[in-house]
Amino acid sequence: MSNNHKKNNNLSKVKKFLKDNPNIKSFDIVMHDCNGVGRGKIIRRQELLKLYETGRQFPLSTLGMDITGEDVPNTGLILEQGDGDIKAWPIPSSLKPIYKSKPPRGELFMTMSDIDGKKLYSDPRNVLEKLMQDCRKDGIEVYGAFELEFFLVSNELDQFGKLQPAKSILGKRRSYIKTDVYSVDKLHEMLPLFDDIYEAAKISNIEAETIISEYAPGQFELTLKHQSNLLKAADDIIRLKRIVRAQARSHGITACFMAKPIENVSGSGMHFHISMYDRKGKNLFLDKIKNKPNQNLLNSIGGLIQTMGESMLVFAPHANSWRRLILGSYAPVTPNWGMDNRSVAFRIPSSSAKNRRIEHRVSGVDANPYLVALTVLSAIRLGMKNKIKPPEQTTGNAYNQKQKSKIKMPHDWSSAIIQAKKSKFLKETLGKDLHKAFIAIKEMEYQKVASTVSELDIDLYLNAI
Repeated sequence: MSNNHKKNNNLSKVKKFLKDNPNIKSFDIVMHDCNGVGRGKIIRRQELLKLYETGRQFPLSTLGMDITGEDVPNTGLILEQGDGDIKAWPIPSSLKPIYKSKPPRGELFMTMSDIDGKKLYSDPRNVLEKLMQDCRKDGIEVYGAFELEFFLVSNELDQFGKLQPAKSILGKRRSYIKTDVYSVDKLHEMLPLFDDIYEAAKISNIEAETIISEYAPGQFELTLKHQSNLLKAADDIIRLKRIVRAQARSHGITACFMAKPIENVSGSGMHFHISMYDRKGKNLFLDKIKNKPNQNLLNSIGGLIQTMGESMLVFAPHANSWRRLILGSYAPVTPNWGMDNRSVAFRIPSSSAKNRRIEHRVSGVDANPYLVALTVLSAIRLGMKNKIKPPEQTTGNAYNQKQKSKIKMPHDWSSAIIQAKKSKFLKETLGKDLHKAFIAIKEMEYQKVASTVSELDIDLYLNAI
């Protein structure tokens, strides 16, 4: 299909969307930076068609901001380039109405290019898209799905100034104890919110499936259908976070996507399921012998384990991320794997042989799904290409086992930044532009946290020294 034909086809779809949604008067146009934060503008209805024809200009620095929105020097994206304009272009399949928005609005994801239309590879989505294209050239289709863990917390802090679980919508009760795991009654008490989330996901073409009351008070998990387009899977999870946040707000509570928002309870992960198929639709991880991983699967695990240490900054990108990654917190901290074992980093779930997949259990929910998918897929390709052998699988409770590993693992945020900065694998995976920007952003965020005098500092030292 020619570019002109694609353009005309897209314009026809936009015109139909506008005809089918006459009440929508404005649109959120959103791109996602290194942290997965949505940056963009709100445009009026009459601007939408022109957006598809000419794009919309943004400052180059939009891709070089830290978590607070402050420009980060040394990214190569700020004053080094004069902070000139770049262009945002619509991702046509992403145009959707926003459920229950008042007044009615739509939402459109954007991808970034230079002023001449050449894609910018400091945009995480563009880098993932390029890798997907490389996979297709090799005759491989990549399937995937993310799981979304989150807390529902009160808008008011507790008596100690800490976050606290939200009261249930129907029962108006608040749970502080660990008795709601898999509780159906707890889900029922939140049904008005969950019904809205499902409806919002449906009109956004997101196949949201099971909702679970998780281990910690106020914690839930929402799973998505495993699908044949990894790029859409990343789009879906980042849009779903926005849906959950907006619908929680409409019910008077807050959806929290910090990896570790509440002390002394488990944190929130973003488990990632991935599988690979050839042009004939055959699963490349298919068992030849039942429950015995084939060579592709073993080599993929080998690649994931070998690169886990230098990739941890992608999976745990913030200071708070590392509060989740402690022993006994139900988060994997060791490069290991196992069959149907939820205590390891890389789990091979129980499934039919034709549906064999890898569950990557390392990432926190605060990670950027585009970067997670990119890094995991690159590690798998490395393992398959170089036929990397994994260690023996772990059986039993990995959290209670001292496991020797030759893989150098960072022990905190600072060491993760240093290791990622030096990593040849991560430089090749992210590309020169994105790697430089990502590291510079993390270094600046680290300095901000390290130089901040916190309430804990006062509590520990004010009257003690």
